[in-house]
Amino acid sequence: MASIPRRLLLQSRQCPSRIRTLAAPKHTSAQWQRPISTTPRRYANEPTKEGSVTAADAKKPTETLEELAPELPQSSFSNTTQTKAFQDMTPQERESAMLENLRVSLAEIDPNVVRDALRKGKRGLPQTQDFGLETDEDFDIEEDDKRKVSTGFWAEGEESMGPDEDYYGDDLTSHGHGELEQHRELREYARLIAWELPLLSHLARPFEPPTSATPFRFRYTSYLGESHPAANKVVVEFSPNDLTASHSLNPLQVSKVIKLAGPRYNPSTNIVKLSCEKFDTQAQNKRFLGETLSAIIKEAKEGKDTFEDVPFDFRHHTPKKRAEFPKEWVLTKERKQYLEEKRAETAYLEDQRKGNGLLVDGSKVLETSLPFMSETGKAPETVMVGGARGKPLR
Repeated sequence: MASIPRRLLLQSRQCPSRIRTLAAPKHTSAQWQRPISTTPRRYANEPTKEGSVTAADAKKPTETLEELAPELPQSSFSNTTQTKAFQDMTPQERESAMLENLRVSLAEIDPNVVRDALRKGKRGLPQTQDFGLETDEDFDIEEDDKRKVSTGFWAEGEESMGPDEDYYGDDLTSHGHGELEQHRELREYARLIAWELPLLSHLARPFEPPTSATPFRFRYTSYLGESHPAANKVVVEFSPNDLTASHSLNPLQVSKVIKLAGPRYNPSTNIVKLSCEKFDTQAQNKRFLGETLSAIIKEAKEGKDTFEDVPFDFRHHTPKKRAEFPKEWVLTKERKQYLEEKRAETAYLEDQRKGNGLLVDGSKVLETSLPFMSETGKAPETVMVGGARGKPLR
């Protein structure tokens, strides 16, 4: 038998939020209890008390179905049922008539509710004696959608993704899938190296060194597809002396270009370096540098002032000090020959000293100067004199 708390829980849940099925009840002896009314149930032949309002009505032996259910439409009764007494009806017919009466009453209250219930096939919930519950499984309340209930309150209104796939413990972990993804990426690059990169040789062109007609060298920065603030920067370098052949500038005009460049000219390398990164794209920055170079060259050629009286100012440049290898230390052929002869002479003198006994031998010095060893052939053991470590001697 089920416990009392579970019975109380079911009692509180038996008021359905929607009209359930109007199917035939399992137990025909049960009566229908209206969930929207607080009036107690009435039976066909219920005895009445003396002095009650319904005492006079209880004396009538028969009641027609129209008197019991006046709300029902006339079309729901045939010519035979209009004259048939209510007490002659079977219990199942009585319950069906009451259910139809309830349905009509609810339809008058809210037709949309009944229409939605009929569409879903849910009209009512039959009641049984003691609810027909005997085991604990009878008290398990089934919800409409188990997946929707399991998601909780905060997931209401979210689109359902359907049931999850069955998991039998034969899948990899997230770390394993990451390793597989890395392996697939390496294999993809290996295929590109094997099949795609050799085809780039058809697009190769022989190197052509720049001529005097192209003195400007543009430099771009690429980060291999990654977004970087410095990717839009464009740098141009040129030597003012090269403009004499490409733009027909004389030495005076070349010196004016150097003076107009100002701190962007490096006197150590004789290179003018200009850069631009104020725009969002490389094409815009390169166009700005091109316009700047055209303005400098035009001013140097067509300007009225030649800046001949303006001296060069190279204070912005600090030349780097480079240590040069001394010429005296350079190994020439004569120096190499002299060193070889010197080393050979030193080796010859040492060989003579060793043969004549003039070469000092450390092992012989120890044998002759130290006292003779004892007969056992063991040197006497040393004995520590003084106190323990860390304590001064007194």
